[in-house]
Amino acid sequence: MATVLLVRHGRTTANATGLLAGRAVGVGLDQIGRDQAALTGDRLAAVPLVAVVSSPLERCQQTAQHILERQTGTPVASVDSDLIECDYGRWQGRTLSELATEDLWPLVQSQPSAVVFPDGESMAAMQARSVAAIRRHDAAVEAEHGPEAVWVAVSHGDIIKSILADALGMHLDLFQRIAVSPASVSIVRYGAGRPSVHATNTEAGDLSWLSKGIRSGDAPVGGGAGHRAPSTTGA
Repeated sequence: MATVLLVRHGRTTANATGLLAGRAVGVGLDQIGRDQAALTGDRLAAVPLVAVVSSPLERCQQTAQHILERQTGTPVASVDSDLIECDYGRWQGRTLSELATEDLWPLVQSQPSAVVFPDGESMAAMQARSVAAIRRHDAAVEAEHGPEAVWVAVSHGDIIKSILADALGMHLDLFQRIAVSPASVSIVRYGAGRPSVHATNTEAGDLSWLSKGIRSGDAPVGGGAGHRAPSTTGA
């Protein structure tokens, strides 16, 4: 299958102040978030992306724009509402410090598969729709561009954590063990037999090796030789 790069949006004013923004409109990147998104765009500039799919929320579309404007080609840009933030219901707009005193908070930490936010979405439904969206786009990208194609999905922390948990074969109740920082890049490839996770939560480092795609095949016993960045000497 193709390779998907899962990118979380850059930092927002809500992130900086410990506010759960949820699906609130008008929450954009702050200056640090813009710098983070620009760095991610620079990291991906050497990778010929075929598509950039974003959550409809402003902070994700702003991050996607930083990626798109640094591409030398013309990846297809689109928005998918199935990649939107979890519907936190009545938790939206409240501070994390306040929410940590709620009876539901320990369950969010230890058994998210049983969590339904008040007047909101269940975390299980959040994972189901986001994983289905990623797999749907991935199949479409491969059908059009081939198995070496690379594309980006720009979304939110809990969304990306739930997608990574699925790809790693982890129960949703373990997904709080995964960290996904603002503007980080995680790399997943969906194979015929199983997904393979090539990186999680990377905030820096060369990604130009992705310009040659990731080869399909069985997992190498012993770990293999890894990936090499394309030569810059012409050799």
